[in-house]
Amino acid sequence: MNLRRLAAIVSKELRQLRRDRLTFAMIVGIPLLQLVLFGYAINMDVRGIDAAVLDQAGSARAREVVAEIGASQVLDLRYRLNSPQQLDTLLRQGRISAALVLPADFEARLLRQDRPPLQLVVDGSDQSVQASARQLAMYAPPGWDKRPAVELVNLYNPERRAALNTVPGLIGVILTMTLVMFTAIALVRERERGNLEMLIATPLSPWELTLGKVLPFVGIGLIQVTVILLVGGLLFAVPVRGALLELYGAALLFIVASLALGVFLSTLARTQFQAMQMAFFTFLPQILLSGFMFPFAGMPRAAQWFAELLPLTHFLRLARGIMLRSAGLLELWTEMLALLLFTLLMLSVAVLRVNKRLD
Repeated sequence: MNLRRLAAIVSKELRQLRRDRLTFAMIVGIPLLQLVLFGYAINMDVRGIDAAVLDQAGSARAREVVAEIGASQVLDLRYRLNSPQQLDTLLRQGRISAALVLPADFEARLLRQDRPPLQLVVDGSDQSVQASARQLAMYAPPGWDKRPAVELVNLYNPERRAALNTVPGLIGVILTMTLVMFTAIALVRERERGNLEMLIATPLSPWELTLGKVLPFVGIGLIQVTVILLVGGLLFAVPVRGALLELYGAALLFIVASLALGVFLSTLARTQFQAMQMAFFTFLPQILLSGFMFPFAGMPRAAQWFAELLPLTHFLRLARGIMLRSAGLLELWTEMLALLLFTLLMLSVAVLRVNKRLD
């Protein structure tokens, strides 16, 4: 082995890495991203769960108990309800994840101590909410000597099956992982193989060129959704309680949003390897911050605000809302609007960056 020749090759590779700014940024950026996400944003100790209070007792002691539970910071009691119908509506729409109910005979239950005086209704489609709700089951109001004092009502997933929480989220995760990468790589491959020369000679506009590349992948995404739903239903008995057509409508918008992100990344990458790197770079924060792996409510506010910019965050809410809570698209219109705005922004920026010149 000739050490001089070996040193020359090492020096050449280092100079090449130095000139490849994107690869150098990934070398530094991916560890920093993981460190920040896992060290700062990921928190298994859930606090501030969006919740409501249905106080049917209306007594001074009932208000005292509500104040004590609110002070624990596990629940963010932001809604005061007047009827069980309001509770059902807010849970189905995903605006709250839990509800504290104080029955009309709250005082009598405290005296008799024959039934739990409090009821906590939780959204069972989110396992992190279930785990946090069990912490409150140990709470005992003043004058209560028996356990438990809180009756847990687990809606939408009374058996606490993990598959009901996982499979709807996997639809978004799989679509994100495949479509963003496929689109970015496919468009960069056209440039690398010289096929872009033929497209330059055509009268195609940037919008026509962009959409023409995106539309074939829409069918691929819909096929993937169908496969996941069939396998999830056959192997794990995951239901689709809402309208199947509305679920496909939400999936279609998310597919287009993922493809728009892939097109945008293709305008930044010069090689297929760079496109793959950038796709992974966008995939990592989505899977960690969307609420798929870690509880959304446990994240700091800054991380939650950033997660609201990611399309997977909104699709997870749509998929779980339609499949598990029988919610409709009209009830989840804010999530649809967020996906639509993301799609329009990514496509517009990508079209502006499409330059029909070889240089």
